[in-house]
Amino acid sequence: MNWRGLIMAFLLLGALASGWALWSQRNKDRGTPTDRGRPDYVLNDFRVVVLDKQGKESFTLAAPKLVRDPSVKTMDVDTPTFSIPAKDGSGGPWSVRSSTAWVSPKADEVRLLGAVKADSTNAEGRPITITTERLNVFPDANKATSDVPVTLVQPGTIMNGSGLQADLETKNVNIPNVKVRYEAKAR
Repeated sequence: MNWRGLIMAFLLLGALASGWALWSQRNKDRGTPTDRGRPDYVLNDFRVVVLDKQGKESFTLAAPKLVRDPSVKTMDVDTPTFSIPAKDGSGGPWSVRSSTAWVSPKADEVRLLGAVKADSTNAEGRPITITTERLNVFPDANKATSDVPVTLVQPGTIMNGSGLQADLETKNVNIPNVKVRYEAKAR
């Protein structure tokens, strides 16, 4: 056997060894569909109406992006706007915006995080604005809670406090640890 035959044999063995090495590593480099962190679906620039158990509108959600985690069936939403309809005689609907939101698997709890602002009107048509950094909304129960500092503004009144408990249907807001500032009406 001459030196060209030896070189060809070594090159052939090297090529076979390289091919076998690549073939044996093929599954280790690729994620599987059940890996945590890979969504089972993504919605972009969407609007969805979520119904309660009776088939009535629970809330409407519009956002630029929603990602659903298949392992825990929760959803993460970027810059959401929620609209929670008013019940008869309770004033206007709630419009709630935040930086992000987390929605529970059954959509019965929504955690709003970052620059949360909720606007509505009461039965007399007076505006209500709530601002905070974290607000937990329970659409089926028409309740909202927050354990971080909250500001509630109504015409003539500004309340700052923590421990918010709100009934979204009646627009009754309770902030047990509160400081109230009254502002005179402009004439």
